[in-house]
Amino acid sequence: MRLLKTLLLSATLALPLAQPIWAGGALVTVTGEATVEAVPDMATISLGVTTMGDTAAAAMAANTSALTAVMARLKAAGIDDRDLQTSNLSLNPNWTSDGNGGSKISGYMASNQLSVRVRALDSLGGVLDAVISDGANTLNGISFDVSAPRPAQDAARKAAVEDARARATLLVEAAGGKLGRIVSITEGSGFSGPMPMFRADAAAAPVPISAGQIGMTSSVTISFEIAK
Repeated sequence: MRLLKTLLLSATLALPLAQPIWAGGALVTVTGEATVEAVPDMATISLGVTTMGDTAAAAMAANTSALTAVMARLKAAGIDDRDLQTSNLSLNPNWTSDGNGGSKISGYMASNQLSVRVRALDSLGGVLDAVISDGANTLNGISFDVSAPRPAQDAARKAAVEDARARATLLVEAAGGKLGRIVSITEGSGFSGPMPMFRADAAAAPVPISAGQIGMTSSVTISFEIAK
């Protein structure tokens, strides 16, 4: 795990002669931020099946058949039932011109979305290639995640506190003072990562996937007493 420190510091320095911020005396308040990078070990694919039919029943039957085949392939590839979730089932008529200034129904379109969690990233490209071959014809994106993010998150929290203390010490000593005890700590964490790179060529070869890294970022705002 590689530690990348990024500091976003805002400081308010109250001198001894200024109006005190709290009853104990003057304070210095700083905000520190740190980022720890973690390697993803799981991914979530959002894909779907869209089918056409002359009737609503035919469109739905074709969709059910295709989605069943996709799910069967996923289970054969080792994907558990708990990692499969369908959503956004829809059925809509296709309207075309009737040649007389009006419109008519020329068929129906059925669509169903499937969310797939892949816990073995080395199989991700092959899984995508297989489901596309079996009937998945829409791909809405891939997101990567860390199954156990807490260690990286806690490392980012500790680094953010260290950064805040270092900046507060610098500011106070530059003003001729000495850093005192901590009066308050407020956490404002946001853990996020960059979008992964994805390129899908025709299904002639396994889809190339690059998971990259996920940045776990933590920010803390700390108020220190300025010692006399």
